Amino acid sequence: MRDKMTPVERLDAYARGGAIDRLPFVPIVGNTAARVIGVKVSELRNNGHLLAEAQVGAYRLFGYDNIRIFTDLYVQAEAMGASVTVPDDETAYLDAPAIADISQIKHLRPADPACDGCLPEHIEATRIAVREVGSVVPVTTALTGPFTNASFLVGTENLVRLALKAPSAIDQLCELSLKASIDYADAIIEAGATPSLTDPMSSSTVMSPAGFREFSLPYLTRLIEYLHSREKKVTLHICGKTNRIWKDMVVAGADCISVDNKIDLVEACREVGSSVRLMGNVDPSDVMLLGTPGKVREAVQQCVRQAWQAPKGFIVASGCSLPTETPFENIHAMLDAVRESGFPIPEGRLQEAS
Repeated sequence: MRDKMTPVERLDAYARGGAIDRLPFVPIVGNTAARVIGVKVSELRNNGHLLAEAQVGAYRLFGYDNIRIFTDLYVQAEAMGASVTVPDDETAYLDAPAIADISQIKHLRPADPACDGCLPEHIEATRIAVREVGSVVPVTTALTGPFTNASFLVGTENLVRLALKAPSAIDQLCELSLKASIDYADAIIEAGATPSLTDPMSSSTVMSPAGFREFSLPYLTRLIEYLHSREKKVTLHICGKTNRIWKDMVVAGADCISVDNKIDLVEACREVGSSVRLMGNVDPSDVMLLGTPGKVREAVQQCVRQAWQAPKGFIVASGCSLPTETPFENIHAMLDAVRESGFPIPEGRLQEAS
């Protein structure tokens, strides 16, 4: 089956309540894109031209509805002094936070996306992607939320201690991270793309809802308000269990909530589907990485059954970024299942498919 609309046409029509050929589809391709052009993951991180080639190549191969410039969560923190280890052919990880003690906060400065770390290369990748395919597919660039970035600056264990002993220090770190996020967001927007927010440390799997409301929500709200002032819609992804903070995510101003595969889509539709668009939530590991194309189709059909009638809309997606070695045939199967469903979905079609 072939698409009858470009991603830009489809998403614009969907937002207006117009006719579309199928539901929007975003597999959240991350470093799997390295496999599309046959390079190592480490080669993408600090090479804007190669990163753009990989992500544009992945879009052209699979035909999904959103390009996301992304390699790992640590590019902003690294640009502010955190130490990041970049394995030869795996996703980078945090080696050491930027500071070891709160007395060092005064030495931290917001990152300059024009010259710090690998941020300039990610902005260059954004420009190239927009120039090459931005007229047919939306281009987004990953932006780490203020609280999560703050945790990378001081370390997760230290952050937990600060919540009990020196909460004002968390505020200082979040203020710095908010300023860095806004500066990076400006650079992304000026490059022609839209920031895509990810804030995993705000998950209820990591911190209590009360902690989220005290330490993360105020800064997340201010960041989203700023993005709205730049006339950008905001998709917010928080990993893990988020059902106890869904309404807070709506209050923060998110236009679309991307939900983890651990989440019950039926519950999400019932609780916040009338307030915000939902996106999710095929399991990226057990289904996309380890499953068969048949298992992928079943998972997609289940998601569509549960959420395609969400009042504010639904985007079929993986529950988080795909693992690097996700088989190509499983990504193709994911889109095939979305295409076969069509839109609107005739009564009985999904039951017949299952």
